[in-house]
Amino acid sequence: MKTILIADDELPILSFVQRALTSKGYTILTASDGAEALKIVNTHGTHIDLVLSDIKMPVMDGIALALALKAQKPILPIILMTGYADQKERANGLSALIDDILQKPFDLAELYSVIDKVISNIG
Repeated sequence: MKTILIADDELPILSFVQRALTSKGYTILTASDGAEALKIVNTHGTHIDLVLSDIKMPVMDGIALALALKAQKPILPIILMTGYADQKERANGLSALIDDILQKPFDLAELYSVIDKVISNIG
């Protein structure tokens, strides 16, 4: 099964997404901000199949994380999450960097649909 790295500074959302994706059989790694997520990707390398990151986080936000990841691993799929309209607008301009955007709040069906779509594109 695929390994997904989730980066979000909101513990309730991080826990919800982690439980939901674990129940679907995914292996999950977690980070509380973009800098921690980048360290995890650098440590685990090719074992991470997808990064799911909040946009607004301390230390390093999701957009800075996406830029850093694409510079190092251009084919690594990235999905950004946000509850802020202005952040979603910023992310929409990054279609070359990210594979999709999840608008918070989202339900399980939306989460599964976006994850399944992106995972199916990577094989």
